[in-house]
Amino acid sequence: MIVKLEDTAQGLKITVHDLTTGESGFMVSSAANGFASIRFDPNGTTCDFATHNIPYDFHPMYATASEHTRVPWAAHGFSVGFSDEIGHFEYCNAVDAQGGHCTQPSINDPTGPDVDDRGCFTADFASSFGLVPVGGCLGEDDDYDGLDYGLVWPGTIRNARQDRSVHAQPVQFTSPVFKDREGESRNYSRVAFETDLPRTEFATNPPCQRHISNPADPNPGSGCVNPPAGTTFYPIYTTARGDEEGCVWNLGGAFLPGTTNIFGGTSTAEYGPLLPLAYPAVGGVPTFRYNNFRRVLNTNPCRRDD
Repeated sequence: MIVKLEDTAQGLKITVHDLTTGESGFMVSSAANGFASIRFDPNGTTCDFATHNIPYDFHPMYATASEHTRVPWAAHGFSVGFSDEIGHFEYCNAVDAQGGHCTQPSINDPTGPDVDDRGCFTADFASSFGLVPVGGCLGEDDDYDGLDYGLVWPGTIRNARQDRSVHAQPVQFTSPVFKDREGESRNYSRVAFETDLPRTEFATNPPCQRHISNPADPNPGSGCVNPPAGTTFYPIYTTARGDEEGCVWNLGGAFLPGTTNIFGGTSTAEYGPLLPLAYPAVGGVPTFRYNNFRRVLNTNPCRRDD
């Protein structure tokens, strides 16, 4: 699958191309398509779309985005970027009568169910919807022992033929671009790698002490590690030359055919050191936290040619 972002006159256009079927589809975040912003109404009593939404054509807002341009309420610190959320699947062999809780875990939890084994379903339930008959849990994988944190990603086996025989093809996407004052597409001059692992390492052993101040942990940064405790692998971004798209980003391991840059080849090297961020807090005094690892490059290694 290849994901392409393009700023058009109507709004941001997201195109998805399925490499398996050859089919493509796109969505434009425009007012004509129902894209809107929520109107600030702290005393509102209804959720009527016509009165509580402001339709508009969405365009990337930060052509001069930098480390200091960020969303002030999210765990991540980036402004324009690609993000993939993982950690929501573990195998399960049996579910309780009420449904939802695993009673007989599979290889992920050989010693017994964990507290994060919730949102579970049986193989028969999956099969009834035409899905692969595999039972599992979709809850948040707080202890990092699920499938997403193992060698199941494309590019994790050095032998390319063997890797392709057991793994899907990687998700691919092109770098975002912005429009200059003349309407020409321009590349961003720098990129960064970022992962919000510290925000979710609260159930690891030891847990991540991410609060620097207001509130403060005894040893800020202690237990905040990359890769997380309990994992055998954490995915990284690499670059390659696409057949039609020029440079593309891949998500997976370091051994994908055609790879041009692995950026250190491990999650530790790629995502860099802990990043302290400030967030608004009650009373006008900000709270400082370690929510991310981040590494900023001084160039854009995967510029768009079109």
